[in-house]
Amino acid sequence: MNNMLKNTLKLIPSTLGICSNIMFQQLRTRWVDCRMIRDFKRRKCVVEYADERLRLRTILKNKVLPVAIREDARAMIMELPRNSHPYRTTYRCALTSRPRGNVKPFRISRIVWRDLADHNRLSGVQRAMW
Repeated sequence: MNNMLKNTLKLIPSTLGICSNIMFQQLRTRWVDCRMIRDFKRRKCVVEYADERLRLRTILKNKVLPVAIREDARAMIMELPRNSHPYRTTYRCALTSRPRGNVKPFRISRIVWRDLADHNRLSGVQRAMW
């Protein structure tokens, strides 16, 4: 009984967090920070309401229809969630979540792109030589 208790105490990490028997690993997700999660949720909302928004906008811009129908379409567009508009999304770096200075074909920021290109980690990219 005493031997079993000693073995289980060895498995419990100490208060200092130092434990030789258990290796702690950092839990990583595909999101860099909360802004990236927020942008992902907005993109899902844009896709969800895209068809309805397109139909209402065509009704709204059609000059042949009566004004009352167009006003109803305007009111229905206003009832849609704000995040369903495509302008609410931002293009972010996939590695750092930086919102500005992104290289769109690679989906990474210019700073990360330059670092990866300098260390020959981007396929088909090399430094300019002249």
